[in-house]
Amino acid sequence: MPKGGRKGGHKGRARQYTSPEEIDAQLQAEKQKAREEEEQEEGGEGATGEPRKEKKSLDSDESEEDDEDYQQKRKGVEGLIDIENPNRVLQTTKKVTQLDLDGPKELSRREREEIEKQKAKERYMKMHLAGKTEQAKADLARLAIIRKQREEAARKKEEERKAKDEATTAGKRMQSLSLNK
Repeated sequence: MPKGGRKGGHKGRARQYTSPEEIDAQLQAEKQKAREEEEQEEGGEGATGEPRKEKKSLDSDESEEDDEDYQQKRKGVEGLIDIENPNRVLQTTKKVTQLDLDGPKELSRREREEIEKQKAKERYMKMHLAGKTEQAKADLARLAIIRKQREEAARKKEEERKAKDEATTAGKRMQSLSLNK
């Protein structure tokens, strides 16, 4: 049994092609029908309706393009209900001359957060260098303690060195005295 569950398919059928003249004739008929419907909707305004018809015939090239965009064949209930999707964004192509490069650029959430984080870090470093943050105060206190310890260690070394020098000089004096005897 072939795929799809039925024997034979559409592939063996003869294809029918519509000629471009027939397509144009169908489009013209649809446009004419739309014009007649518009005139009927306007009511009994025959005087204003006729010049409008002449005006359309004069600008037939432009009006045909507008009618094609405006008059699309709608399926199902779409013809009865005229609703536009507010979430649908129409794609428009912009020319290079229309682009506004100098205007303010919209940043994404991640970019904004990154910039805010950098600014906060810079503010904190300024405060830290000024000694206004608690961490800076703790660091300065620790540094003061370390300086005192180093000064005391340096003083002790100096005293030990002096004591050693005195001991060596005293030892040399004793040797020189003992040699002189």
